[in-house]
Amino acid sequence: MRWIDHLSKLGRVGETIDRVEQATIDAINNRLQWPHLGGVAYPSEWMIPPSAQIVTSKQTGYVQHIDVQALGAIATACEIQIFLEILPGSFVHLGMPLARTVSLNKERVDELHSSSEKILACLTVGVRRTFEHDPRFGLSVLSEIASRALSPAVNDPGTAIDVIGRGVRSLTDWGRPPDSTAMIDTDCEQVYLRGLVVDDLFDDFFAPIARDGASLLEVDLRMMKALASLAQINPDVFSSACIRHANLLLKHAATALTLEEDRKKLHEMAQQLVC
Repeated sequence: MRWIDHLSKLGRVGETIDRVEQATIDAINNRLQWPHLGGVAYPSEWMIPPSAQIVTSKQTGYVQHIDVQALGAIATACEIQIFLEILPGSFVHLGMPLARTVSLNKERVDELHSSSEKILACLTVGVRRTFEHDPRFGLSVLSEIASRALSPAVNDPGTAIDVIGRGVRSLTDWGRPPDSTAMIDTDCEQVYLRGLVVDDLFDDFFAPIARDGASLLEVDLRMMKALASLAQINPDVFSSACIRHANLLLKHAATALTLEEDRKKLHEMAQQLVC
């Protein structure tokens, strides 16, 4: 009876992982099509002018949705540029800067002050993160499932290994060549947002599993193979992050693996495939 109960729980876990993986892939593909949610890339060298108005949060929680189309309408109507400092998934707190606005018409500088409340109304803040607009959340949840499976109370490395494979599948799309159909809403060309960074995606997924699975050679080897696979899928996009996480995995394993033979085997794989 205990074994039957165990199998039924495994089935439920598998269904949950399926749903999380699909939600993650959907969110990644949506972000690939709309890299800046319909707005324009935040200029990396932009210097904040002294006249910029700061829009601060009146809530504490997670950004769940940003209505970029509505922000574009505000920017056009008020003749301003809106530079967002947050993305879906960002944790914000009372008084935290969320956006900066710059007037495009010196005769309408007062619009900067009156637009703040309108801008805040375009941001949905809640008590928890959501999958739809937040690819990093999906990767974090997958990683959390793997970490929980690796806990002493569960001791299920098989599920962790399964999740590692799903993480590779989820991240694979991020390594696709740039999509020529990537969208900018022509009504939102005065709204600026930062894009997602591949290092953050890798940190969300790989770092917790490397920490919690370091004492299990089979998990370490699967992690190293996953990093090698991604490095081969698109070296230009993934190679640097793969090498960094391979070295981090080796550091965790150096103190967690008790057998010298196991440490040597992992190190050899790292040298051969990634480093």
